[in-house]
Order: sequence, then structure tokens, then C-alpha cells
Amino acid sequence: MNNVLIFAFLFFIGSCLGWCMEVFFRRFFSKANPERKWINPGFLSGPYLPLYGFGLWGMYAVSALSSVAMTSSKALDVVIILVIMAVVMTIIEYIAGIIFIRGMHVKLWDYTKEKGNIQGIICPKFSVIWGMLGCVYYFLINPYVVGWVYWLSRHLAFSFFIGMFFGVFAIDLWYSLNISGKVRQFAQEKDIVVKYEELKDYLAQQREELEEKKHFLLVFKTEQPLSRQLEKYSEHMELLKKQAEKLKQVKENIKAFGDEVKTELEERKEELMEDHRHE
Repeated sequence: MNNVLIFAFLFFIGSCLGWCMEVFFRRFFSKANPERKWINPGFLSGPYLPLYGFGLWGMYAVSALSSVAMTSSKALDVVIILVIMAVVMTIIEYIAGIIFIRGMHVKLWDYTKEKGNIQGIICPKFSVIWGMLGCVYYFLINPYVVGWVYWLSRHLAFSFFIGMFFGVFAIDLWYSLNISGKVRQFAQEKDIVVKYEELKDYLAQQREELEEKKHFLLVFKTEQPLSRQLEKYSEHMELLKKQAEKLKQVKENIKAFGDEVKTELEERKEELMEDHRHE
């Protein structure tokens, strides 16, 4: 069977399943979503995440190494495969992140608060998570994926539906790139990097305040022009930045006052001890 068709098939499955996984993770486990809202993740509008499409194809390709004896130990070979999976997924995540930051002035995710992060795009914590997902894939999912690929080879008519998927995907990509182009222009004018998830969350809050109709997929669809919403978003983020700076200054002042009081108390204690020795 054509390798291009296999890639297209795995990209289709991985993108859709990855989107489902992200939706449930953000709804029930993400600390960034304390309100436990349903959030449409990613850059595109539809129910698919290309990162996971490329990821599934990468893990499928790496799993093929199981047929090669890399060492004298089968267990060690499996460990090596799992490490390679984690590295491959981290590389894919980094490439995707850097493309959007440098090309679009948009940050789709932000790991700046995570230890050991690189440019806020990748970090050890999520590399470990990718490794754990790779472990789940290798032992539980890969046999099914191999079976799906075999099934596709015997039912090539299904490629019609894969073609339909990529048709919808292409339209969605054009629509999303059109929006991101406006966001990019705005970011360049303001000399900032727009955090996509923050922007989507802000637009959702605006719709709630204005009692507009909610849009789970078309998150950028609002009654006001996008340019106006971006200006309001910029003003909102600038206000939050100033509030954070004021809060930081207050904490520093409190700390300085506490240190000053502590120093005075220690000096007073020493004076009392000195007076007591003289008595």
C-alpha cells in the first residue's frame, strides 16, 4: 500500500483522537481551566489537532524498530524505543511551536512556568508525559493501529473519506490562517507575541458578558470586528500586566518592611541582652 496513503490515514486518526484527548484533559484535569469549561483546543476550528496526527505517524514509524534487534536485550530495546518516541514527540512539539512563534507571532501553548523549559515551547515535564503516552501507545494502541492499516489495505474505498477529511481540513486551514494573519499583523504592530489560548479565553468571556451566542468550534466568531476585539484584548492584557506589577511591588514592600522590623527586633534584643549583662 502507498506510504502516502498510510501517512494520510494515520494523520486523520491521530488528529481526531488527539483532539478528543485534549478536550477531555482540559475539561477535567487542566489547572488552567479551574471553571471546568469545555474548550476547543488548538489552532484550527474543527475537531482535529495536526500535532497528534504527526505524532501518531511518528510513533507508528518508531514502533517498527521493534522488529530490529538493537541490543542483546529485548527489554532494553523496548526502553530505547520509548525514549525515541518521547524525543520524536518533543521535537515535533518544538518545531510546531517555533513555527507559530516566529512565523505568526502566536504562542499556542506556554510552558514558561515549567522548570527547564526551552522558550516556553518544550519542557522536561511534558517530555516525560510524551514518554508515558508513548508507553501506552506501544503496549496498548499500536497493535490496533497496525490492524487499522491492514484493514485499510483491504478496504481502499475508505480513502474516499480520508480525502473528504483533508478537503474539510484544507478549508479549515485556510479559514484559520486568515484569522491568524490578522492576529499576526496586530502582534507585529504591538510588538508582542499573542498567547492563543488566552485570546480565545478572553473572547469567550466577552461573549458571556455581552450575552452573545457561544461558539465551541468557531471561537473567533463575535458580533464585534476581530480588530476591535484584539484592541480590547491588548488593553485587557496591559491592565493585567500593570496589576501584576503593582501586586509584585506590594509584596516586595511588605517583605522589605518585614525584614526591617526583624532587623530592629534583633537589634533591640541584642541591646536588652547587653543591658542585662551589665546589670
